[in-house]
Amino acid sequence: MFDFSAFFDHFDEILQGFWATIRLAAASAVLSLIIGTVLASFRVSPVPVLRSFGAGYVNIVRNTPLTLVLLLCAQGLNDTLHLTFSSNSSTTYYWWAVLGLSGYTGAFVCETLRSGINTVPLGQAEAARSIGLTFIQSLRMIILPQAFRSVIAPMGSILIAMIKNTTVAAAASYAEVALVSKTLLDAPTFTGGAIPLFIGVAVGFMILILPTGFFFGWLAKRMAVAR
Repeated sequence: MFDFSAFFDHFDEILQGFWATIRLAAASAVLSLIIGTVLASFRVSPVPVLRSFGAGYVNIVRNTPLTLVLLLCAQGLNDTLHLTFSSNSSTTYYWWAVLGLSGYTGAFVCETLRSGINTVPLGQAEAARSIGLTFIQSLRMIILPQAFRSVIAPMGSILIAMIKNTTVAAAASYAEVALVSKTLLDAPTFTGGAIPLFIGVAVGFMILILPTGFFFGWLAKRMAVAR
């Protein structure tokens, strides 16, 4: 049998790591939704420059490893160019982790939302133009509300993937639960085995992810668009 005594001896540290993960995931979820919505608007825009920018951003970021994106933020922009958010290094690394994770996830949000936009009947956009609505007005009042409702379930999958991707934030020097776990394993005072620690962290992620999946599944059925 595994000995979980060391895990519970350091439970407060692990709990703080999970709280850091929750803070990172919550801020990144909001910011990635904003970034993804703006990019999706660019991708369906009648302006060629905006369409090219949106397509270029999505294609580059989606094909770049997340670890590389976070390293660029933490070591490239922060350590090399000295672009900081605060004199407190932990606060600065937190926001770089948020921006890196949000910019990466936003590309996936964009493509998911764009697929939802494509499900909106073309006649509705034409009807909006016929009554004098601009592109922005028709997008905001008619197209995006329906698009969001049709992609709730895929958005939930992206959010779940993003929560799991927070474990890569150690590349940005942000101390979330994965980095806390590694630090504990490397510490000479930690006498427990690695497997009990991994099991405890895995259970913690299940507590975060399973309710999220159930909620988005329920919400997708509740908000389904009748065609």
